[in-house]
Amino acid sequence: MARKLISSGSSFEAVAGYSRAVVDGDWVFVSGTTGFDYRTMTIDDDVVVQAGQCFRNIAAALREAGCSLDDAVRVRAFLARRDDFARVAPVFGEYLGRARPANTTVVAELIDPRMKIEIEVTARRR
Repeated sequence: MARKLISSGSSFEAVAGYSRAVVDGDWVFVSGTTGFDYRTMTIDDDVVVQAGQCFRNIAAALREAGCSLDDAVRVRAFLARRDDFARVAPVFGEYLGRARPANTTVVAELIDPRMKIEIEVTARRR
């Protein structure tokens, strides 16, 4: 299967020269995705709301790739604040509870101070 590039239409992708996701054979690699609503380019201030939007953005890219969050095998999350982990953990359970992928969570300063969480996913199409 040929390599396929997926874009969300985010201005960040065009400026920085990357794709929201790359499909390579059965593998789907979703870039670090934040809580921006790409239709309006707005972001909520609440980390829990941002986490849900991250997963909705990731799910849209995975749908275009021919799979879903249930196909996730690896997740990496970057939190701006360690204290937010307990608040967002249930959101991960809501969206990834069936797949139960391997997960790493790191506390890191994110590019835009409005961003409180960024999530990347690797999935394997069945």
